[in-house]
Amino acid sequence: MLVSVVIPTLNEEHALPALLDALRRLPGKFEVIVADGGSSDATRAVAGAGADVVLDVRGGRARQLDAGAAASRGDPIVFVHADSRLPPDAYRSLTRACADPAIVGGNFALRFDGDDRFSRVLSAVYGVQRRLGLYYGDSSIWVRRLAFEALGGHRELAIMDDYDFARRLQRLGPTTCLPGPALTSARRWQQMGVARTLLSWIVIRWLFVAGVSPQRLARLYRRVR
Repeated sequence: MLVSVVIPTLNEEHALPALLDALRRLPGKFEVIVADGGSSDATRAVAGAGADVVLDVRGGRARQLDAGAAASRGDPIVFVHADSRLPPDAYRSLTRACADPAIVGGNFALRFDGDDRFSRVLSAVYGVQRRLGLYYGDSSIWVRRLAFEALGGHRELAIMDDYDFARRLQRLGPTTCLPGPALTSARRWQQMGVARTLLSWIVIRWLFVAGVSPQRLARLYRRVR
């Protein structure tokens, strides 16, 4: 089974090398595709040295993810952020999940890197959210190719495109959270602190569910950050 890993990037010259190195060391058969959104640093050069396919895709993360999926050959497709890591047994977990034809996709159990209280709290809260069926792109969402095509890929939203994709995937069929944990960086949230981070997760998600436009939510998110 060939697993396609799609990585959207924008100025990730510092984070990307470690991810590409980690993917090379994973057991299993992987295809690595970097879809770059117009980086002004050395991201494309780094990608060219370590990825199987490098794409230049402008217009936002949703377009990057979908272009990467369109260029891929494997099944399933896994979307991985540049500051994240798949668990060592990712290939075996994916193989087992795909043996069940009813499963359309899912994500990985997630842990935020670092041994500090901030990272531990975020990891615990994310675990609770996942048990409630809530997850986002930083937990490395994976999907069968036919399910991805049935959904028409990601919707181009100013924010919450990953959450929107996960919700539509769950409506399409059963999803599963694979063991891990996968790792992701807490760097984006460190300056906000625990209280503001959790408040932004909860408030923005429920406003999105309530129908507030992604454009307005993106402005709110920038003010919170």
